[in-house]
Amino acid sequence: MTDSQGEKLETAAAWLREADGLLITAGAGMGVDSGLPDFRGRDGVWRAYPALLHHGFSFENMANPARFAEHPKLAWGFYGHRLKLYRDTVPHEGFATLRRWADRMSRGVFVFTSNVDGQFQKAGFPESRVHECHGSIHALQCLDGDLTEYRSRSRRCIEQLLNRPETHSSSVRSDISASVA
Repeated sequence: MTDSQGEKLETAAAWLREADGLLITAGAGMGVDSGLPDFRGRDGVWRAYPALLHHGFSFENMANPARFAEHPKLAWGFYGHRLKLYRDTVPHEGFATLRRWADRMSRGVFVFTSNVDGQFQKAGFPESRVHECHGSIHALQCLDGDLTEYRSRSRRCIEQLLNRPETHSSSVRSDISASVA
């Protein structure tokens, strides 16, 4: 490390010690050290689903919300696999380090992330202080009617899905925005 790099690190450390709050912005790279694949890397999830090719779908095709209506069993299998992966993953120590820093600050922490995996919440960050700009794989979205109220209406859709899965499996989808697809 050069003197210049050391000075910059010391300056950054001083800023953290003096800060009254911490804003964390994070993307897919945050989960890589926990063992989650990134999206576009050599071994990322965009390439990690070769079984989809058998059905003629790329990851991008499958991640499209339209698949829930067109191929509900395949879509639920695809999202179920990802959900299991995210739920089984333990957040790496970097999450705990960020929490310790934020816990010392009077205004605490706010997280803005493009991740849909819920790792910040799993690491103990308050849900109310985490904004997942692409949605969450841990939530569902109702596909019928006015989607401006989808979160409050999801309970009804989920109840319909549980009571009659053969007729309602395409009326609910994962709460991940199409923009990440």
